[in-house]
Amino acid sequence: MLAYIVRRVLLMIPTLIGIMLINFVIVQFAPGGPIEQIIAQVTGTDAGATARIGGGTGSEVSGGQGQAVGRATTEAAGATTTAYRGAQGLDPEFIKSLEKQFGFDKPLHERFLLMMGNYLRFDFGTSYFRDETVVNLVLEKMPVSISLGLWTTLIVYLVSIPLGIRKAIREGSTFDVWTSGIIIVGYAIPGFMFAVLLVVLFAGGSFLAWFPLRGIVSENWDALSLGGQIVDYLWHMVLPITSLVIGGFATLTLLTKNSFLDQINMQYVLTARAKGLTENRILYGHVFRNAMLIVIAGFPGAFVGILFTGALLTEVIFSLDGLGLLGFEAVVKRDYPIMFASLFFFTLLGLVMNLIGDLTYTIVDPRIDFEARGV
Repeated sequence: MLAYIVRRVLLMIPTLIGIMLINFVIVQFAPGGPIEQIIAQVTGTDAGATARIGGGTGSEVSGGQGQAVGRATTEAAGATTTAYRGAQGLDPEFIKSLEKQFGFDKPLHERFLLMMGNYLRFDFGTSYFRDETVVNLVLEKMPVSISLGLWTTLIVYLVSIPLGIRKAIREGSTFDVWTSGIIIVGYAIPGFMFAVLLVVLFAGGSFLAWFPLRGIVSENWDALSLGGQIVDYLWHMVLPITSLVIGGFATLTLLTKNSFLDQINMQYVLTARAKGLTENRILYGHVFRNAMLIVIAGFPGAFVGILFTGALLTEVIFSLDGLGLLGFEAVVKRDYPIMFASLFFFTLLGLVMNLIGDLTYTIVDPRIDFEARGV
């Protein structure tokens, strides 16, 4: 198993570099880079995507290049296009100074190597438009995303696995039919629409005002006792978590049910019944381990997926400033240090979680040996 782990870790290196390189090259063809956005502000054609740049007028950016621009360094390393539409009439020296300030005066391959070299030293640079390091920004937003991802994943698993087992045992019954209908309807409702409905019904929209609408804690959270802080935190989490989990039950529940049904029809189950074993002993002593293999091993990937891909609209609706919103704003503003650092971190985390998922397979069922298969 050690040799398999080493091979997988070594394979992560070219995979990570390849993903970063592909996305780095794609960004070169995307219009509206950081310098183009600054030029748009200077020329008065800014559409709002650079609202945080310097916070001043075009002359302020031209004179001082804005506080954020002054803090951007080549260590933040990114990419941009080389043709600046709308730059006619501006001083070429001003354009060159911006390119040098952002590190875009270097060749494409040199910028990429510089960026990857910095990332290997865990130096993710400074945001172009927020005057703060990428690491500090991510750490600041992380509690929101971890809260959403962790609670959503746990609740979905805690509900879906017992429900799927019950549906498998009672396949074709009224319970099975009705629960299938309910979870399919929940799956069909977009999460953001359900979030809006929850706001209207329970967050002071048009009916009740039982739950808060903003943040994960109240403003006076620090003044509360430990018990009060826990209650306040959970109180803020009820609606966002509900909107995220409502559509997450269907896939896992049906996967659990089908896994159990496949195992129940196996020959070893018939043999166990012939030997006189109780139904509970058969289900939870033999079937459970085999049926839960694919479900439990998928937990790390499910957590990462919910944590980083499914919460953007929920964060917007409930005014939660998490990683989803941070990444979206970085793409809109072409804040390359945040974009590429997020891509690097999430890709690396995804690769590690895939390895953990494989190791989980071997823990759940020791008969699985990836190394013996030459994987």
